Amino acid sequence: MMLEDLYRLLRSGHAQAQGVVDTMTQPIVVLDQNLCVSTVNNAFLETFKVEREEILGNSLFDLGNGQWDIGELRRLIAEVIPKAAAIIGFEVMHNFPAIGQRTFLVDARRLVHPDDNSTNILVIFDDVTERQRRDAEKDFIIAETRHRMRNLFAVVRSLAMRMDAEGLTGIDYRSRFLGRLEVTLHAQEIAAVNEATDFETLLRRTVSDSGVGHLHCEGTAIQIPSSKIVPISMMFHELATNALKYGALSAPSGALHVGWLQEDGPENRPHLVIRWRETGGPPVAPPKQRGYGTELIEGTCRHLGGAVELNFDPEGLVVTVKLPWEPHVQT
Repeated sequence: MMLEDLYRLLRSGHAQAQGVVDTMTQPIVVLDQNLCVSTVNNAFLETFKVEREEILGNSLFDLGNGQWDIGELRRLIAEVIPKAAAIIGFEVMHNFPAIGQRTFLVDARRLVHPDDNSTNILVIFDDVTERQRRDAEKDFIIAETRHRMRNLFAVVRSLAMRMDAEGLTGIDYRSRFLGRLEVTLHAQEIAAVNEATDFETLLRRTVSDSGVGHLHCEGTAIQIPSSKIVPISMMFHELATNALKYGALSAPSGALHVGWLQEDGPENRPHLVIRWRETGGPPVAPPKQRGYGTELIEGTCRHLGGAVELNFDPEGLVVTVKLPWEPHVQT
């Protein structure tokens, strides 16, 4: 074989080997025995926004702004050749020049050679930044779903345990239970997708379809934060349910009048005052015993740090709710 043929063969083999390396989509470098870059593929150049001439012959630990100059990584790479070791998944999180904050997993092992005497090291870099972000988002969604499921179960259990079944048929109990559960689920859906919602809008959604046409509202626009949407919905659902069965909404001429305003309470703390008044219904008398609805309304107000006053006026039920209130600021 002529010397020229041998040179052409070697050059062809080198070009083919470089082509194989450049075909890889992951960034790759080959280090010599001094841990300097002898070969680099196009993916590395494109990923880190560098030129081939800038890094060939330079130590891996001098590249960029010292991004790979990590004591533990140095020690591991130094042991690849003498101890036939391999590095798998060494994580490097760094603010890289030109590409910003990224996370890479580094694999390194001795380059395979026919005579098994290679002193070169193949290093592969796997960009897992987006993968970790997606995993973190997935973990957050799973954790949030579990949290909401626990809360929902607690609500269902509370409804089932606290509802009085005495004197009710199974059908009546089921109807009341499902009605309260439905308004709770609907309120949770609103809270899940909104930081806050308009009080009048929430009120009209909470009152049943048969009662919303008899509802008269008066008050300035006020935003209910998501943390208060469910308890406030449940409270006014109880009032609307009672009005439909025994109060103003049980008569064709009945009406609900709801007004609200903000005023200073004790120690000049702002309070939201809501007044629910029923007219046009049958004569009202105080109940002979406290029911679940009354307990829910009073308990909800206490939970929110407020108070409620129920006035069983013969002309119509009047309920005054006072809640500590900090105006919601939308961002």
